Amino acid sequence: MSHDEGHIMSTSEKLVRMANQIAAFFHSKPREEGIAGVAEHINKFWEPRMRRQLFEMLDNGGEGFNELVAAASARIKRPAAPEAAGFGADAGGVASGGKGPRAGESNTGIAASQK
Repeated sequence: MSHDEGHIMSTSEKLVRMANQIAAFFHSKPREEGIAGVAEHINKFWEPRMRRQLFEMLDNGGEGFNELVAAASARIKRPAAPEAAGFGADAGGVASGGKGPRAGESNTGIAASQK
């Protein structure tokens, strides 16, 4: 992929590019496997802040995203809003390691046996 040397990519553009690279990899798989693979990769390797921005962009039309990213969004963990995630006055209460509900991750979709 070539880039315009005079163009500095915004954070949003980088996020779209990364998500689309993941989707491009999984396009060679059967559709359901590809959707699951995109969601699993983003859930495993993207921090809540990145997933939050992904959902903000998808909620606003998802311009530029590969359709496999949009399809996988139903399986991607949606982080809580920043004010509900311990940002602000009580920011010291965020769980160390940046994982879990106190760091903005949702428990939605976790089986009862895993809680």
